[in-house]
Amino acid sequence: MTGPTTRVLALLELLQSHRRLNGSELAQMLGVDKRTVRRYITALEELGIPVTTEQGPHGGYMLVAGYKLPPMMFTHEETLALSLGLLAAKTLQFTDASPALNSVQAKLERVMPAHIQARARSITQHTNLLLPDTGVPQEQSLLMPLMEAIESQRRVMVIYIGKDKTRLERELDPYGMLYRLGHWYIGGFCHLRQALRTFRLDRLATVTVLKATFERPNNYNAADHFKQSLCAMPGNLKVRVQLHTDIDTASKELGSNAMLLHQEGDSVFIETTVDSAYWFAWWLSRLPFPFTILSPQSLKQALRQRAEQLLSYC
Repeated sequence: MTGPTTRVLALLELLQSHRRLNGSELAQMLGVDKRTVRRYITALEELGIPVTTEQGPHGGYMLVAGYKLPPMMFTHEETLALSLGLLAAKTLQFTDASPALNSVQAKLERVMPAHIQARARSITQHTNLLLPDTGVPQEQSLLMPLMEAIESQRRVMVIYIGKDKTRLERELDPYGMLYRLGHWYIGGFCHLRQALRTFRLDRLATVTVLKATFERPNNYNAADHFKQSLCAMPGNLKVRVQLHTDIDTASKELGSNAMLLHQEGDSVFIETTVDSAYWFAWWLSRLPFPFTILSPQSLKQALRQRAEQLLSYC
């Protein structure tokens, strides 16, 4: 046990599972002295937990007769959502905290009614998720300090490693985090650039939480800002492609790239800038519906080259 809050909760569990325990027994079980036990009992009483104290050699502490915390009630749909969420976190290996995920599941099952507990265990034991194998992110050690900084709205100092391996010190107001394709990203206000920026965590060498605080914008969304940043990236080629499908079908197919879509009447277009016509031609060739390249001419040529390359494989 690592802290007073954990021990107070452990004390509550002990009182629920035993009819009566004296101060010495509780002190031994919790690894504290009897004076600390009395302080924890007071904390429970302040939370509205009815603890009875009996004096004398055979006395001790007990919960008021009949008192028991109610079981945590979940609908079948809620049980499915919780179980699949924990299963997805394990499968995607978001962090190396697999023991923590197992502990969460065990605690939830312990307070669930029997029929809901059985449903949760069945989902865990007999359901498999075939998700993209992105591997374990290498930036896990930076997650906790950044999440704590986001929660407490405190500025951080980061060392950013550029593509040329140069190290640049930046102060950042961390607004939110994003997980995408095997990597974590942190978004917020960069004081060096005086603008919103998004950084991939594996490009950060260190993170130091500072004392300075900030106010997070109410409408900030890390995923939305990331998508907008992709659309606004500087490129050599301005692309305009008409898609011969409806906006809903195009949005579902493009997924996280749906921000590239632009609708004019009943027509749907992709409008963006790219650095490589050949790469974008390869990406377009994977679309399941017809399209027409309107510009630039170099993209049309790149797609023809791509088509000739594919035909050569036949």
